[in-house]
Amino acid sequence: MHLQPSYGKGRAVGEAIVSNMYASGEDGRIPVVAVAGTNGKTTTVRLTAYMLTLSGKRVGMTNSDGVYIEGQRIDTGDCSGPKSARNVLMHPDVDAAVLETARGGVLREGLAFDRCDVAVVTNIGMGDHLGLNYISTVEDLTVVKRVIVQNVSPNGMAVLNAADPMTARMADACPGSVTFFAFDRNHPVMATHRAQGKRVVYRDGADIVAAGEGVEHRIPLADIPITRQGVIGFQVENAMASIAAAWGLGIDWETIRQGLATFVNDAQTAPGRFNTFDYKGATLIADYGHNPDAIVALVSAIENIPAKRRMVVISGAGDRRDEDIRRQTEILGDAFDTVILYQDQCQRGRADGEVLALLQQGLKNARRANTVDEIIGEFNAIDTALSRLESGDLCLILIDQVDEALEHIAKKVATA
Repeated sequence: MHLQPSYGKGRAVGEAIVSNMYASGEDGRIPVVAVAGTNGKTTTVRLTAYMLTLSGKRVGMTNSDGVYIEGQRIDTGDCSGPKSARNVLMHPDVDAAVLETARGGVLREGLAFDRCDVAVVTNIGMGDHLGLNYISTVEDLTVVKRVIVQNVSPNGMAVLNAADPMTARMADACPGSVTFFAFDRNHPVMATHRAQGKRVVYRDGADIVAAGEGVEHRIPLADIPITRQGVIGFQVENAMASIAAAWGLGIDWETIRQGLATFVNDAQTAPGRFNTFDYKGATLIADYGHNPDAIVALVSAIENIPAKRRMVVISGAGDRRDEDIRRQTEILGDAFDTVILYQDQCQRGRADGEVLALLQQGLKNARRANTVDEIIGEFNAIDTALSRLESGDLCLILIDQVDEALEHIAKKVATA
């Protein structure tokens, strides 16, 4: 009746409503960040979301722990697929979204958005979940992870790990600009990008440096608590990726610095991501690392923490390839004195004892491990480890049931 009234002049009410809601030139879209990779996704998502929150945005976030709206968890479980992302994007209170984008959801349904403002790929490395859904090689996995880069908006930004060859090559598929990050600013990919005046983020001694387009910002690693003065290498990489993402979103540098300085990596804010506890004078670290790349990164970080004896508690995900399960204990057997293997609740298609047998095979040629035990049940394995700890020891617990295991550990620590 407004457009074509029975008498009088028609009026474009829809246009009037939209013009009232949005200023001229606005498209009504909110900033969207998508994060993919083999390891480091969840911490990068959480840190980037935290910076966006400090910038004044009401942030919706999805990751492998749940769906969060303005810091409140509204759904639990692995929520890194498009269904959870759509729940965030449709939420009336959200005006910025940071979405962990896992391969499984992309294969099932694609993406929850048509384009994103920033796409972050943390790494590909040796890959994960290979052998599932016809994704058998690292090259296959790269094709899936690259999807978010292909859907960056023309004026958006891809943030890519220059030191990871598979990730670095994704730059060719990006319709927008690219920021590379890596420890070494002289890496060929970084050096070329820097020479062209484009954005790079790298480590320079005790600082992280963000440089390009005529500007340079230095942030001391001492001001980024999650890196422990730069000792934890994989957290330095996560911080660099988050800095590049925040820069790509146009967040001011004072807010970026504040976010890095005040982000807390405890069991409440980043469950299962290098959560550290003090137990009777021993250092206890709980982490959800579950593939060879993650184990390598954890071992590298832990070697920088002094300890009298080193103990690790580990199981294996049954849906991984045999060689991936074996490889985890091959790495750990050279870095820890005591290895406690446990069979968890979810065998993911494996027969009882099958995963434990593969983990044992990985320890056959261990250079350091001199004590190996098998325990049934994750909590029993944790309790066994805690009962053996003495002051000055270090214990890495590779948890499976993240929330339940962290709650169990916290109770034990509180009553120690």
